[in-house]
Amino acid sequence: MHFLSNETFNLKPEIKALSTHKPKVLMLYGSLRNTSYSKLAIQTAANILEHMGAEVRIFDPKGLPVFDNDESASHSKVKELRELANWSEAQVWCSPEIHGNMSAVFKNQIDWLPLSSGAIRPSQGKVLALMQVSGGSQSFNALNNMRVLGRWMRMFTIANQSSIAKVYQEFEPSGEMKASNYRNRVVDVMEELMRFTYLLRDHDSFMVDRFSERNASKQEVAALNNTLKKHINTPEKACCH
Repeated sequence: MHFLSNETFNLKPEIKALSTHKPKVLMLYGSLRNTSYSKLAIQTAANILEHMGAEVRIFDPKGLPVFDNDESASHSKVKELRELANWSEAQVWCSPEIHGNMSAVFKNQIDWLPLSSGAIRPSQGKVLALMQVSGGSQSFNALNNMRVLGRWMRMFTIANQSSIAKVYQEFEPSGEMKASNYRNRVVDVMEELMRFTYLLRDHDSFMVDRFSERNASKQEVAALNNTLKKHINTPEKACCH
């Protein structure tokens, strides 16, 4: 392992004072319907999180433009979504399952979140909980695909998850979720999200510090220094009159 002989690895988190503010959680859902069950599920989860002591923001996807590779980056809804992503310490995603996958409405929101924006990485190192709602029997297709997406966004996706089958049967006309094992599972997932947020939020930079990125930064600095040295050591040509 000679190529690591000059590398120092920081493998133990430093002991420091823990944050005392409420965990900041962004909630995303994946439907524009007036009767959106993914929104009702998110509102249920938000109420649970607030009861547990979290500060919650729910993003309304209505009016968010279709992702166009940043041509609409100045749109107010895009700015709102990105600001909320930067603000959050944890996120909850909930999508209906459509054709065996997450909805286009939901995926469009994630497409608008860049992996990096200057020195800021809106999603990296943040805790993620996943939920899906289905009109038919219980399924995990949308959850599995969202889990792949969460990993791609470099988030810490918790193991527990919620899949609500025949979701139209699970809510009162008032929008309140009925007592059931499905509701119990939502509580379980939010409880786990809070625990991991408390554990990780003060160590997010430590958890995502990578050898490959440090090495790339060293190479960039070395290349810049070499360029500066060449510029300094290159004599200026005499000007002919």
